[in-house]
Amino acid sequence: MDVVACVDIGSTFTKAALVDLADGRLLATAQAPTTLDDVVRGALGATAGFPVDAPVVACSSAGGGLRLAVVGYEELISAEAGHRAALSAGARVVHVAAGRLDVTGLQALGAARPDVVLLVGGTDGGDAAVLRHNAAALAGWDRSVPVVLAGNAHVADEVAAVLRDGGLPVTVCANVLPDIGELAPEPARAAIRAVFLEHVIGGEKLSTDPRLRQWVRAVTPDAVLDGVVVLAGLRAVADVPGVVVLDVGGATTDVYCVPDLDAEQTALRREAVGVPAHRRTVEGDLGVHHAVDDLRAAAAAENLPPLAGGALALGEAAATVALRRHLRAEAAYGPGGSSARGVGLVVLSGGVFRHAAAADRDAVVARLAGDRGGAGGVLTGTEVVVDADYVLAAVGLLARDHPGAARALAATLLP
Repeated sequence: MDVVACVDIGSTFTKAALVDLADGRLLATAQAPTTLDDVVRGALGATAGFPVDAPVVACSSAGGGLRLAVVGYEELISAEAGHRAALSAGARVVHVAAGRLDVTGLQALGAARPDVVLLVGGTDGGDAAVLRHNAAALAGWDRSVPVVLAGNAHVADEVAAVLRDGGLPVTVCANVLPDIGELAPEPARAAIRAVFLEHVIGGEKLSTDPRLRQWVRAVTPDAVLDGVVVLAGLRAVADVPGVVVLDVGGATTDVYCVPDLDAEQTALRREAVGVPAHRRTVEGDLGVHHAVDDLRAAAAAENLPPLAGGALALGEAAATVALRRHLRAEAAYGPGGSSARGVGLVVLSGGVFRHAAAADRDAVVARLAGDRGGAGGVLTGTEVVVDADYVLAAVGLLARDHPGAARALAATLLP
């Protein structure tokens, strides 16, 4: 039997799924606590009951994901474009700077402790003065942080050379804002993912065991989003609306949305001013284990009632705040395109939902549907299922090389 072990190395637990590649059947699932001192031990624990010769493919969000700072030309254009590219890569944006970096700006950047800096600025062929200034400032910085350069393409080689001369690892990609009003975040998204895999997964932050680099194919939010795309594709064949996935985790709460696309927007390539087709928001302050104090503060800021101590109550609050923020992020893209409010299926993921009694979970769904702050617009009148076996990450890991198995596994989530 041709099988594969799909492993998601999370911040709290490492989940594993054994899948038959011939027909996409889920043969076994298991989990073990994530061992943050060396995540390979936790992965081996989660797969201990699987065939010893089963190949492993993995994704990871251990350590809370990638801390990313954006340095841009000005707040409303370049910095915002970089911010969106970072979010679409699943990174946690810990700092956004706009304009010319000075000593105070560099101190604020350092205080944010980024794992990587996304340097953007200017349209292709436009003003490059700020981009050159910020590159020189970073090159003279007293720390070596990997830089993804996604600014004015006409000076990219020059700017990259300045950064490298300053001892900074640099990945150059296409401009996130090649022309006024044209947002192109995908190259930066891919570059951010590559930096994560090389400097976080491939470095010594999670493990020195060489097997980790062999296993890991993606950052977990990327893998899950790829899985959501597969699931939404199955529904599109039947001409039914798209999918929202609400994943409440120990360190973050993530919302993934693949809506029913607006044909006119797609034809006109209006990604810059409309809502992008596949999107997510990753909320690093809404974890139910590692970020409880931040979660309580976020809930209070949304005027939610004081939180009880139970995991499901924390999960409900995280879900409410995350959905509200996701809808606000959609609104920031401007008019046009489909919304999370128009989907026909909501998938609940995360241990707080998987382990809850059905009646308790139904009560949470009912309260979410009644939320007038935004969440109700997504849940009201929408089919809701639970990813009880946590298969979406596995679907995403299989999507490229084993699309048939990925579709069959995703179909187990259809109501």
